[in-house]
Amino acid sequence: MASYTYKELYGGAINAVIPEGWLDASDLRQIPNHQELFLSPTTLSNLIIEINERVSEETALSSLQSNPNPDILGPNPAASPETIDKAAALYHLNDIRDADADILRIVTPPQPVSLAKLPRAKAYKGLVVMTTLGRVCPGVPASSIGGAAAGSSVDGALGSSTSVHYLLVRLEDQETDILIFFNVPHKEFHEKGEPRGLAKEEELASETVNGLIRQLEIVDWGLFGG
Repeated sequence: MASYTYKELYGGAINAVIPEGWLDASDLRQIPNHQELFLSPTTLSNLIIEINERVSEETALSSLQSNPNPDILGPNPAASPETIDKAAALYHLNDIRDADADILRIVTPPQPVSLAKLPRAKAYKGLVVMTTLGRVCPGVPASSIGGAAAGSSVDGALGSSTSVHYLLVRLEDQETDILIFFNVPHKEFHEKGEPRGLAKEEELASETVNGLIRQLEIVDWGLFGG
């Protein structure tokens, strides 16, 4: 079972938990005002918390049309509130990847969760793997390499993969989306031949997201300009 440290974010406006012993990147370098970044002292894993403008229904559905995905649509493609929220999650995930170089594979589709200390907020957690394409075929666009998915048998040939365990918190009245990404790069574990190390890191990521579901709390709503 992972150990955590309680952490005040954004000047004390938000309370959260981070893995025990992790480093606050703002002590090392300048971090954007809308972001909090924490680094593992022993691996390349990191935890990012971001405050972003809430993705509108129009933008979410447009993103879904541009990146159709049955894991998001489910059996009923109607624009239900939950579908829109899941499409917003997909929008944010696509926003952090390089469309020309990264392949995104949904491992666990966005799942609605209840935040213990923010019961009125809508929240979703999930897991994707992003693979950055290597120069397997010089001069050949990444999009033409057969659409191979991260984690497939050619994953290593394509390039480096990163597991992204995420939590999306949607604050409608504040017109805000809070994004939390726990990123686990695979490369260091593959190079060292440590599959158990990777599995342990993935477990830490999952437990951290679940810990945030239990502990994430907004203390000062004035943070959002309301």
